Amino acid sequence: MVIFPSFLDGFTRSVPTKKEANNKNDVGRETAEKLAKEAKKNELILSSSGTVKANKSNNLVSVCSKRGMKGINQDCLIVWEEFGCQEDMLFCGIFDGHGPWGHLVAKRVRKSVPASLLCNWQETLASTSLDLDFEIEVDRNLHLFDIWKQSYLKTYAAVDQELKHHPGIDSFCSGTTALTLVKQGEHLVMANVGDSRAVLATTSDDGHLVPLQLSIDFKPNLPQEAERIAQSKGRVFCLDDEPGVHRIWRPNGETPGLALSRALGDYCLKEFGLISVPDVTQRNITSRDKFVILATDGLWDVISNQEAVQIVSSTPVREKSAKRLVEHAVHAWKHKKRGIAKDDISAVCLFFHTSTSQPIKNQPYSSLKIGCMRKAR
Repeated sequence: MVIFPSFLDGFTRSVPTKKEANNKNDVGRETAEKLAKEAKKNELILSSSGTVKANKSNNLVSVCSKRGMKGINQDCLIVWEEFGCQEDMLFCGIFDGHGPWGHLVAKRVRKSVPASLLCNWQETLASTSLDLDFEIEVDRNLHLFDIWKQSYLKTYAAVDQELKHHPGIDSFCSGTTALTLVKQGEHLVMANVGDSRAVLATTSDDGHLVPLQLSIDFKPNLPQEAERIAQSKGRVFCLDDEPGVHRIWRPNGETPGLALSRALGDYCLKEFGLISVPDVTQRNITSRDKFVILATDGLWDVISNQEAVQIVSSTPVREKSAKRLVEHAVHAWKHKKRGIAKDDISAVCLFFHTSTSQPIKNQPYSSLKIGCMRKAR
């Protein structure tokens, strides 16, 4: 079991008072933020276009973000190798802001989530028995996943409340998606709010590279989402000039209408069915799994899962894969979305086995296979 650095291991197994808990959270958060600063100094954190690779890791991450035609770029992202000083851990996150303050909301969430997650992970570890004798590896994996799931749920809830009371950011009618991933050894845990998407490239039995969608695009017209919204007196419908674009509206139909069913921020819609609870999923990486793509909807609006996997896998230099993927999306917008202002486009390409020499065949479009990660229980 990987243990957090000793200088962060100040949490106890006893149940603290509310004041003690707040003090611990403050100290833990402050320490986690110091870790982030040190990691950035050591070039282990990337929050703009480029690449990052730790000397002690077999991962390679390519990142690219390009502003659209709607004003300031409201996308932002982060990659943190050796997450929390753990050599076998990596954190990736991609955030797509919306609304007048969307760019500030997204940047604030990018800063808050990693530090908060580290604190909650450590606290959950401290309150959970680490010495359980698991008879089978599956039980152990489920136990570790449960720790991450609890940590993620606490983190997203805390960050959403932090936004609500932030004195310098108005998130009443602004918000952001938040798709984040932790890679711990060969174990992936993901948390998703919004419609940014993660797609895994894996090898089929016949040797073809196929996409496996790891996340759900949380749109208001999804049956389970629409039911929750209706029960909260919210409304879901499309505008006449936006056929097919389902939005969540307040009961009186007044703006803003949001084309998401889950988001951080957007408090004007929180009592009408919009939630910030993440969908938390897991996957154990196998030798067949080659890389995962995290991207905002600006890319997925014009590039299919299969196309994205083919573009990345056919890029001669992996360090340039995210840039090439974004460039393809920019070109696709010009031909597929004529007359519509191009959205911001951002992508993270995380390669698992940088030294692999196994040949890969690209899968024809007609035999596309899509699936989902095992759902949290």
